[in-house]
Amino acid sequence: MKKKLVVIGFVGSQLDNGRGSARWEKWRPTVALAQQEDVLIDRIELLYNGSFGPVARQVKEDIATVSPHTLVNTHDVPISDAWDFEDVYSRLFDFAHSYPFDPDKEDYWIHITTGTHVVQICMFLMTEARYLPGCLLQTAPPRRQGPGSPGSYTLIDLDLSRYDQIAQRYSAVQKEGVAFLKSGIATRNPRFNLMIDEIEHVAVRSRAPMLLMGPTGAGKSFLARRVFELKKARHQLDGSFVEINCATLHGDGAGSTLFGHVKGAFTGAAADRPGLLRTAHKGLLFLDEIGELGMDEQAMLLKAVEEKRFLPMGGDHEVKSDFQLIAGTNRDLAQEVAAGRFREDLYARINLWTYALPGLTGRPEDIEPNLDYLLAQFGAEHGALVRFNKEAREHFMRFAVSPEARWSGNFRDLSASVTRMATLAESGRITTAVASAEIERLQRQWRTLAPSPPGGHILEETMGAEAAARLDLFDRLQLQAVLEVCRQSKSMSDAGRKLFAVSRESKAKPNDADRLRKYLARFDLEWDHIAS
Repeated sequence: MKKKLVVIGFVGSQLDNGRGSARWEKWRPTVALAQQEDVLIDRIELLYNGSFGPVARQVKEDIATVSPHTLVNTHDVPISDAWDFEDVYSRLFDFAHSYPFDPDKEDYWIHITTGTHVVQICMFLMTEARYLPGCLLQTAPPRRQGPGSPGSYTLIDLDLSRYDQIAQRYSAVQKEGVAFLKSGIATRNPRFNLMIDEIEHVAVRSRAPMLLMGPTGAGKSFLARRVFELKKARHQLDGSFVEINCATLHGDGAGSTLFGHVKGAFTGAAADRPGLLRTAHKGLLFLDEIGELGMDEQAMLLKAVEEKRFLPMGGDHEVKSDFQLIAGTNRDLAQEVAAGRFREDLYARINLWTYALPGLTGRPEDIEPNLDYLLAQFGAEHGALVRFNKEAREHFMRFAVSPEARWSGNFRDLSASVTRMATLAESGRITTAVASAEIERLQRQWRTLAPSPPGGHILEETMGAEAAARLDLFDRLQLQAVLEVCRQSKSMSDAGRKLFAVSRESKAKPNDADRLRKYLARFDLEWDHIAS
């Protein structure tokens, strides 16, 4: 069954206007549509506003004369100012929302020759967004005016995939974006390449939060900055790239660093501080190790991401900041939510676009292209070309992709390794001797960083080997974990907040420091001794 053809357009207050028999001697775009010999229009939805109702009715009568088959419906669209973008777009949106489109039975042409320039732009945008589901239609007058000359018409289908040259240009730009995110490194891991393809696609089409998961050194910070630079080059961001590792934030300083504070908010707050979220306005904020944030900061961050506003510490007035968020973590946040250490609502908000960046051992085929990239980078920075000789390269690569290579620091380890070898290279040539020495250095480094047995050195250092040996395995493991948190904290209160982050929420007046002091006393330990 052939579909009906429906044209939607505004009456032209000047172009469609005309009085008396002389009007048939001028080109009138809407009437001319019904005069096209090769087109049979079933229906015209003719929009007008306010005082132009008489023009619309005259056009309707004239179309009935030249094309009795064509039905014309007139619609009074209450636009106050046809040059006001917001007014025009909102009224057109209301029309599109209420109109009973039936694409299965009807084809729609959106006529953009008539109306103000603002009207034409809004019709284009509505069609591009598929609120008006059809093709754009442009009409043009005949080269020579005369009675019965309908001029010409052109259809513009916004499905760009149908235009070979445009599709090729878009494909080339997309490939350039992917190469930019990878810094031109010809990575070979199929899963990684597919992931970067999708990240490029999302980065240029969305401002929603991203979550980058992966071990330390997997490249989360590097990728976040490349996403920012890609969006900046496309003029999608006007602000700056702002980065903070949340593991470095503790106590009152965490809230102040992120959300800012007003003068006098706490001891030492001698002046107002804007905070990183405000600094990232119209830019991109990368919160690395977001799982390290406290529950209070998580709640404030959720409000800032959802509502683009928040309260600085000690402030009575909310401030606004419109930023895009990329979060990084080496933890499994789903498990953190289950354990009560991460807010479920914040996790749901940042979990729209989540990507797991594999470590270097998960991408062995990418070690070699990254090796070449790092050597080239070293050469550019130092003004000297550095290369492996054939035997040295083969020797190092055999080790690099073997199970013996732990790459516990991932790309940071590889970068440091290349820097050392390039620095020691004589006359710009990395020899087998240099490569062998570097392999031994890496093996020693990884042996040193191997995990200690349960309840290892920190217990002996803190309470003595004899006392540690008398502990049950249960107490040994628990105390080991507590001491590690204490060693990484600035104060007893800071350590207590981390250790009792969940249970403290149910207490009206939590005293984290006192709870920690009593626990340590069970083992005859004091904070000052641990801290020292």
